[in-house]
Amino acid sequence: MDIFIAIILLAVGFVALVKGADWFVDGAAGIAEKLRVPQLIIGLTIVSFGTSAPELATSIISSAQGSADIAVGNVIGSNITNILLILGVASVICPLVVQKNTLRIDFPVLLGSSVLILLLGGFDNVIGHLDGWIMFLLSLAYMVFLVVYAVRESKKQTKFNGIDTSHTIAVFEEGKGKEPTTKFGVWYEKMKTHTWFLVTITVVGLALVVVGALYGVIPGATTIAREIGISEKIIGLTIVAIGTSLPELVTCVIAAKKGETDIAVGDIVGSNIFNILRTVGLSAVILPLDFASSFWVDGLFALGAAALLAVFGYMKDHKVKRWSGIVMLVLFAAYYVYLFALA
Repeated sequence: MDIFIAIILLAVGFVALVKGADWFVDGAAGIAEKLRVPQLIIGLTIVSFGTSAPELATSIISSAQGSADIAVGNVIGSNITNILLILGVASVICPLVVQKNTLRIDFPVLLGSSVLILLLGGFDNVIGHLDGWIMFLLSLAYMVFLVVYAVRESKKQTKFNGIDTSHTIAVFEEGKGKEPTTKFGVWYEKMKTHTWFLVTITVVGLALVVVGALYGVIPGATTIAREIGISEKIIGLTIVAIGTSLPELVTCVIAAKKGETDIAVGDIVGSNIFNILRTVGLSAVILPLDFASSFWVDGLFALGAAALLAVFGYMKDHKVKRWSGIVMLVLFAAYYVYLFALA
């Protein structure tokens, strides 16, 4: 395959991933609403799954095809990108407020998850089936905890700002109440009142995510790596990671511009936890993942990025300020210089 075609495939694949995830969320959330499922539960389950679908599909399919370096590199690279690049940009736009529940519950879980992947992968350089089940079951347990905690807090009529709900519910609500500005937008909103249409866009959206990963992102990324002579690991940590993080980038930048800074932080912390536990877990359940010894450096860097974010959050006023964002962006640039120096 020519490298030019590979680049086009990669770009089209990313568009399919992002748009497919968007349609899946619209359709599945709409169906759940018709079934009178509470919005809180929709946010914690359907929307949470949809916003992480690009990473999930890319890593699972990479794992099934034996491209473990892309599967693992995508997750570690996405987590580094989410914190250092996306939160770095968002905090430069507007200082980010870190909520109490994020400090008390979510940061410890993120740090623990970041350590867990290093321990499981570093023990024998393989994340095996059992490791995958452990991680996946932990992700389910954490989601159940979030639902129970959120329901309990909502009964107290207090605002819940825990890990995934801050951004998933906000994403779900963001499109509601907005008047569409195009003919297609008007038609689309009108059609969403029909159950058959919601089912259709749910199925089509999920299909787009799978097809985008299977026939776009993965073959495009592996061809580019082969043609320019760098490893699949580097491609996974960089190009694929940035591409699959596009939904988080859009959500965080919009939230920062609106001053909804708790949404921006919640988006990243939630995405990173589920990237590790759910995405790597499911990928390893399908096929054991080779955890190359070189991933230790990248895993430690991801852990360091999470720890740095926690330090900024635990500071006196619990804000990630503009100077903190600049520090994160400089570290992100330094990390990329390091990666391509190795390549």
